[in-house]
Amino acid sequence: MVGGAASYGAFCFRGTGEAGGNCFLRRNLKSSVVFRLWPGPGSFPLLAFGVTVAMNKKKKPFLGMPAPLGYVPGLGRGATGFTTRSDIGPARDANDPVDDRHAPPGKRTVGDQMKKSQAADDDDEDLNDTNYDEFNGYAGSLFSSGPYEKDDEEADAIYAALDKRMDERRKERREQREKEEIEKYRMERPKIQQQFSDLKRKLAEVTEEEWLSIPEVGDARNKRQRNPRYEKLTPVPDSFFAKHLQTGENHTSVDPRQTQFGGLNTPYPGGLNTPYPGGMTPGLMTPGTGELDMRKIGQARNTLMDMRLSQVSDSVSGQTVVDPKGYLTDLNSMIPTHGGDINDIKKARLLLKSVRETNPHHPPAWIASARLEEVTGKLQVARNLIMKGTEMCPKSEDVWLEAARLQPGDTAKAVVAQAVRHLPQSVRIYIRAAELETDIRAKKRVLRKALEHVPNSVRLWKAAVELEEPEDARIMLSRAVECCPTSVELWLALARLETYENARKVLNKARENIPTDRHIWITAAKLEEANGNTQMVEKIIDRAITSLRANGVEINREQWIQDAEECDKAGSVATCQAVMRAVIGIGIEEEDRKHTWMEDADSCVAHNALECARAIYAYALQVFPSKKSVWLRAAYFEKNHGTRESLEALLQRAVAHCPKAEVLWLMGAKSKWLAGDVPAARSILALAFQANPNSEEIWLAAVKLESENNEYERARRLLAKARSSAPTARVFMKSVKLEWVLGNLVAAQELCEEALKHYEDFPKLWMMKGQIEEQEELVEKAREAYNQGLKKCPHSTPLWLLLSRLEEKVGQLTRARAILEKSRLKNPKNPGLWLESVRLEYRAGLKNIASTLMAKALQECPNSGVLWSEAIFLEARPQRKTKSVDALKKCEHDPHVLLAVAKLFWSERKITKAREWFHRTVKIDSDLGDAWAFFYKFELQHGTEEQREEVRRRCENAEPRHGELWCATSKDIANWQRKIGEILVLVAARIKNTF
Repeated sequence: MVGGAASYGAFCFRGTGEAGGNCFLRRNLKSSVVFRLWPGPGSFPLLAFGVTVAMNKKKKPFLGMPAPLGYVPGLGRGATGFTTRSDIGPARDANDPVDDRHAPPGKRTVGDQMKKSQAADDDDEDLNDTNYDEFNGYAGSLFSSGPYEKDDEEADAIYAALDKRMDERRKERREQREKEEIEKYRMERPKIQQQFSDLKRKLAEVTEEEWLSIPEVGDARNKRQRNPRYEKLTPVPDSFFAKHLQTGENHTSVDPRQTQFGGLNTPYPGGLNTPYPGGMTPGLMTPGTGELDMRKIGQARNTLMDMRLSQVSDSVSGQTVVDPKGYLTDLNSMIPTHGGDINDIKKARLLLKSVRETNPHHPPAWIASARLEEVTGKLQVARNLIMKGTEMCPKSEDVWLEAARLQPGDTAKAVVAQAVRHLPQSVRIYIRAAELETDIRAKKRVLRKALEHVPNSVRLWKAAVELEEPEDARIMLSRAVECCPTSVELWLALARLETYENARKVLNKARENIPTDRHIWITAAKLEEANGNTQMVEKIIDRAITSLRANGVEINREQWIQDAEECDKAGSVATCQAVMRAVIGIGIEEEDRKHTWMEDADSCVAHNALECARAIYAYALQVFPSKKSVWLRAAYFEKNHGTRESLEALLQRAVAHCPKAEVLWLMGAKSKWLAGDVPAARSILALAFQANPNSEEIWLAAVKLESENNEYERARRLLAKARSSAPTARVFMKSVKLEWVLGNLVAAQELCEEALKHYEDFPKLWMMKGQIEEQEELVEKAREAYNQGLKKCPHSTPLWLLLSRLEEKVGQLTRARAILEKSRLKNPKNPGLWLESVRLEYRAGLKNIASTLMAKALQECPNSGVLWSEAIFLEARPQRKTKSVDALKKCEHDPHVLLAVAKLFWSERKITKAREWFHRTVKIDSDLGDAWAFFYKFELQHGTEEQREEVRRRCENAEPRHGELWCATSKDIANWQRKIGEILVLVAARIKNTF
């Protein structure tokens, strides 16, 4: 067709093969069209079909064709290809908006026309000759500007289906061909790593001597690059100046005076003077002759150095601060110690000068001026200023003390002597005068002279007494309390130096003179206690409270408790307990007494005042004799800080007042059992049975006592009675366990079956049944027991774990994985199940899947310390520290995370930090047995014998019961009679340093 508007229908071509073909839908032609119909599968090709109007001009054959492979323009004439910024345009981020504000109208992408241009489709067809090919037609879409109709959508769907089918037919062959090509390419061009693989394997045969004999790689740089020459500053010698002084001058004859006197000297004495009037200069050179006198230069240098040395030669104490032999190495002494700008110093100096001139009798101005000059290094100026200040302000104590501080040695003594003449009542000046003396006798003489002028100064008396021997000090204190009767310190000091009888008299006099001070009364009580008169202590403290209240003194409870703690630390136990009993109830509301007293006891324990805490508990038990919580706290206090005898005495009183408190009976029995007194423990439990008949705890405690002491028949009888009189799930469980550990598996299974008839929702019974079957290698029965238990107890995490581990043990990894997935569905947000899933994949060698599961687990349980601690060691070593920081942010006080951080420091050989984090872990959760085991293992490798014993002792006191490794060892039937310390050693031995 040629010409204007013409319509054409859809053309479909079908061959003999499968269905295929291309459809060109009906359109209206508005211009010249050249297009091609591509053949479908099994159809014949239709090469070209079209119309043309203006294609008569000849085209160059290479236009629009791709360049040959490896073609570089201009390479034949020697040019090489390159790209400049003008070729690719200015640097711009991919997200930056295009700034074409100066584009022609209608083409802008910013401004008011942007919305219009977005609505209109500006993607014009490129009908340039360079974009046309005789075979392919135009490169772009010819009908892109037309509307997209439903027929177009159907045609596109047909094209897509055909392309997909063709791709599927050739996919396998294409992939196989690509694989072969890649292998061929790798064989022709192997990686450097593959080329050296055989050499790397041979490195295993290299001996250490051969390795050490390999020469070092030399430095390929040239000599100038290897040894760069830095700029060096060398002092110019004097001969250099002398030689170049006369450059630029022309001499045609020799001065006869120079030859006469031999060189640079002139005939006139004086060196540098010239014989011409007006030519004399004060400098080092004369302009007329250009001569240089070396002697003068040396003198100038010596003068300058003397000035600097004299400036810093002495300090306040009069001793030199400069080493005369090595002053050049001690240049720090010449640097001023101030850090301010020189302009600020000048301003400050000017301001202080103005203050001094305006008000010359103002002492702070003189002191500030002297200190300013001192910090700027002008010590002599500072001394002069402060001495002038003493003249202007002779009655200022501060000015005289500053002058004495700035002056050296003997001069300071003279200044102080002058100050005493002006201020004979100044205590501070007398103290300074005594400090300046180096001889003890001189000090005593100064202080005694001072006491003649100021007899009522406590400070002077204390300073004088400190220099005396005890006998002379007692005499002086007798005089001191007469001159200063209101000084408590002097009275108490005198009482300490006196005998018992005289000390009582001294303290009585002190109370008469100072009736409002509590320390005198407390000292009197301590005096009576020290001399064995303990019955008077309580009376003295009671009289003290009464007397102080009568004199209008408010009894401050906190101050008295502090005094009691000081008495406790000083060893005055009776006084401290008397004080606590007297003041413990002062100023407290009745409903707050118990809470406040327990807090006071904890505070005393924290301050290591144990007798004070014991007194508080004793008083609280008198007020609340039937409070079980108070008895328990007192018992735990005695257990941790007291003796076994004191604990047992307290527990005897406790069970008498609280016979229904089972825990108190059990603590008493355990204390007797640990001491080796089994009959006493049995008698206590018998009394407990009378007070608490059919108590499960007491029954089980009695069974444990008998079984631990190898009385198995008695334990069986007790359990049988307990099952008949007080049947509970725990009683049955202990019965099964006793038979199990003794090797009677048949009896254990029978008891387990009987127990499950009554308590089928108790998961531990199902666990024990499955474990017994598993021990007998009856896998099917064990699996059945676990499955039945999970039907009754679907929320029991240990049951799910046992079943999955059983399947993993028999090699059913897929079934174990399915069990754990099912458990997570029934128990969402359960960290234990997620952790087992991660470990299952890790044990199977699927580390990538384990990492993916861990990420999902942390999303579901973001605050689980167990998961975070495991995630730290799933990472590679460089990323572990970052992961540990994230874990600490999420779980700052979780013991598992703290333990993981301690292990991380351990793996990095940071021993001190690791030990610190282990201490922190066991302090936060002392019940975590794994933490104690890792701590003990750490001390076995890096600690001393004392540190190992300390960890073991603390672990035995803490009695941990939890922890994955700890429970796996402690609940093993082979270790059922082992103590805490033995289990600690076993768990530590199982730990391997694989982290």
